[in-house]
Amino acid sequence: MSQDKALVRTFAVVLSVLIVVAIGFYIVADVVTSGLEVEGLNQRQQAKMLENIQPVAQVNIGSVSATATEEAGDAAAGRTGEQVYSSYCSACHAVGVAGAPKTGDTAAWSARAEKGMDAVLANATNGLNAMPPKGTCADCSADELKAAIEHMLKESGL
Repeated sequence: MSQDKALVRTFAVVLSVLIVVAIGFYIVADVVTSGLEVEGLNQRQQAKMLENIQPVAQVNIGSVSATATEEAGDAAAGRTGEQVYSSYCSACHAVGVAGAPKTGDTAAWSARAEKGMDAVLANATNGLNAMPPKGTCADCSADELKAAIEHMLKESGL
């Protein structure tokens, strides 16, 4: 039994010494770091964190000035029916993609022309069957679409 008491007493002494040493380290660390600015440390940590979470790449689309937008609008407004047809409409109407009436097919276009220009223009503006709204010319005005329709009607003999 005396050996058990000696073991417990030795364990208690060693544990007490370790606790005193740990408290001493805590006090020394507190004294040493008391002069540091916490804000500066936090700013550095924040800057490092922001650097670590940066995206791999960024896209720069540039900027568009008002004059560039106006010039683009002026260029778009100046397109003729033939230009709009050649740039946008011919992709489907030249070969009849997805049931589009071919340019030059008088029978197909005469059925549409009988409905009137307003109906044909409404179909071109809103889309019809597989044709999306405004065909493939999202920036075309109503006048440009009308000119392109008139061009296709003229080429179809109407």
